Amino acid sequence: MSVNKVILIGNVGKDPEVRYPQQGQVVATFSLATTERAYTNANGVQMPERTEWHNIVVWGRNAEIVERYVKKGTQLYIEGKLRTRMWEDRNQIKRYVTEVYVDVLELLGRRGDGSGPAA
Repeated sequence: MSVNKVILIGNVGKDPEVRYPQQGQVVATFSLATTERAYTNANGVQMPERTEWHNIVVWGRNAEIVERYVKKGTQLYIEGKLRTRMWEDRNQIKRYVTEVYVDVLELLGRRGDGSGPAA
């Protein structure tokens, strides 16, 4: 048995890029920031705030929702799976990127905004 599941709550880093690669299909891509707050551990050592950036890929109906409602700063709840893809750049150097392919997407609001999304 194996499991490939990712759960993230974070803020969108820039407005999503939406494309229509094939007739009737829509895909949205954007970055999502998750931040661990700064803290002091039991030994008195201060640990600084740490932000991780995640590449997000959304297809179909969820991509349509992203296109309509998601902007830079929007807080999202995401469930999905990790996928890594490889390509060669102009200099024939292999490049890799790991992305989160979204299965579940929930809008939580704008950064600093206690309300949910406007419908």
